[in-house]
Amino acid sequence: MTQPSDRHGEHHRLNRYRRLRAGLLGAIAGLVAVAGLITGLLAAGSTREQILLAASIALVAGALALAAGQHVALRLRRDTERADLEMEASELEGNFEHELAELRDIYRHRGCDAETAERVAHQMMAHDALGAHAREEMGLHRMTTTPPLLAAAPLAAAFATGAATPLLATWLAPASAIALVCVPVTLAVLATLGALSARTGGASLLFGGARTALWGAVTMAGTALVGALVGQLISTTV
Repeated sequence: MTQPSDRHGEHHRLNRYRRLRAGLLGAIAGLVAVAGLITGLLAAGSTREQILLAASIALVAGALALAAGQHVALRLRRDTERADLEMEASELEGNFEHELAELRDIYRHRGCDAETAERVAHQMMAHDALGAHAREEMGLHRMTTTPPLLAAAPLAAAFATGAATPLLATWLAPASAIALVCVPVTLAVLATLGALSARTGGASLLFGGARTALWGAVTMAGTALVGALVGQLISTTV
């Protein structure tokens, strides 16, 4: 089952957002995760070398973990869709009249009168019975057609790109001013990505950028607090 593109020259923002969503989320996740790790390690008193090593490992591990999760999720969704369609096809073959009545009731609940619902149900069943039930009964408007590996690779690349930003800032910053460079750079890039996401969805650039940067700041503050507490605890017990 496929869904046609927008007709009459209509280009809805939601369609554009769906295409950009995975990349934006991956980049933001990479930025926040690695920047939070860096601020936590800084608060714990780690050296630049230790921070660079840990952040590099986190970049690779995070990208691969995100890709693996996306691959597994898409594979599971595809298998579930196929199983549901096979079950529905079996029900259509074994109890056609019941399935016809089920589709008719769906259209009546959506506002059609009894005569119209009956006529539409017969027409839809004659045209594509399985497709009609997939859409109306299961909410399956399109089958998952993107190969899981092709969907996972861009997500991993987006995460790695986002994570590379605070890592690069840490590498280039003076050892005594890593936080003064890494934190503002991270917040600026987060605000830019948030504004881009908001612009794509037709929302306010200011609120979109501020909201994303705020969550990044909260994350870094939280990891810094944990780093300081754990670092202090380790130093007093060793």
